Amino acid sequence: MKNIAALALISTIALVSCNKKETAKITKIDPKTGKTITVEVPADSVAKVEENPAIKDSAGIYKQTFKLEKGKTYPLTTYQRDTKTMTDPTGKTLNGTSEATDEMSFTVNDIKGNVYDLTLNLISKRNSQTSQGKTIVVDTKLPIPKEDDLKMIWNINRALTGNKLNMKMDTKGNVISITGFDAVYKKVGNSVGTIVKDKNQKESIIASLKETFNEKVLKDQFNKNLTIIPRKGVKVGEKWTNSENADAQGKIKVTSNYVLKSVGNGIAEISVTGGIPKKVEKQNQGDITHSLSSELNQNGTIKFDQNTGWINNQNISVKTTQIETISNGKESQSMKSVSNSSVMVNPSAK
Repeated sequence: MKNIAALALISTIALVSCNKKETAKITKIDPKTGKTITVEVPADSVAKVEENPAIKDSAGIYKQTFKLEKGKTYPLTTYQRDTKTMTDPTGKTLNGTSEATDEMSFTVNDIKGNVYDLTLNLISKRNSQTSQGKTIVVDTKLPIPKEDDLKMIWNINRALTGNKLNMKMDTKGNVISITGFDAVYKKVGNSVGTIVKDKNQKESIIASLKETFNEKVLKDQFNKNLTIIPRKGVKVGEKWTNSENADAQGKIKVTSNYVLKSVGNGIAEISVTGGIPKKVEKQNQGDITHSLSSELNQNGTIKFDQNTGWINNQNISVKTTQIETISNGKESQSMKSVSNSSVMVNPSAK
C-alpha cells in the first residue's frame, strides 16, 4: 500500500511538472498606473527574439539599429486615406475621399562593415478619388484609364514604377546615398513624349518631377520612416518630441510626441500623439472681419521588428479642422472643413 501511495505521489508530481508552462518576460507600461512593469506571459505566445537583436537594451536603455540579412527583401508600402467633409454657410455638406498607395521594397545585395548595399524596388502606385458617388482610379497594376485627363498621370506613374535605385545605409539607419535617378527621369520623359508633343511642356513636367522625386526627398522620407528611436536611446515609458515645418515659411510646426510603450514579443511599440495647436488668424478690412482657425491632432502607433530593426507597421490617425468665418459685426457666415486621415506603413502587417 505504501508503494502504491508513493507511486501515486510520484505520478502527481510528474503531472504537475509536465503541465507547468514555460514563461517569458515582457517590459511594458501599466495602462492603469502609467508605470513601467515587467510581466510574465506564456512562452509559446512570444515571438522568438534573437540573442543579440537589433533593438536591445543596455541598463534599461533601448537603442535602434538594423540587422538585415544578405539576399533578403524588406517591404515598405505606404498608404494614406483622406476623408474630407466641407460644410457651407447653409449647412450643406460635401464629402470626398482620396487614397494613395506606394509599394516599395528593399533587397540587401551586400554588407560591407556597417554599411548595407540595397536595391530600392519601386513596385507600384495607386491613387483613387471618390466624390458625389463617383470614383476614379489610377493604378499602375491596371490598364491605362480611358479618360484623357488620367492618361498622363498613369503614364508618369507607370514609368516611375518597375525601376530600381541603389541605396547605401549604415546599421544605425543613416541613409548615405541613393542613386539611379537619371535613368528614371529618362524613362518618364520617353513615356510623357508619347502624349505631350510640346517640348517646353514636356521639360516642365520633368522639371516638376525632379523637384519631388530626388535623393534629398527620398532620404528625408526614409530617415523619417525607418528610424524613430533617438540615437541616445530611451527607456520604456520615456517620451521624446520631434518638430517639423508644416508650411514653406516655417511659421507653423507639427509636433510629434513619442513614447516607447513596450519592448517584447519580438516587437518594439511606440505611441504617437501631438499635432498643431489651434491657431486663429484675423484680418480686418473696414467693417468686415475675416478669421481662419485651424488645428491638427494625431495619434497612433509604430511597431518595429525587434530582431531586424525594420518597421513592421505604422498606423496613425490625423484629424485636421479648419473654420473660415466672415463677419460684419451683426451677422457672420462660416465654412468648415474637416479632414480625417489614416497614414499607414506596411498596412497588411497591422
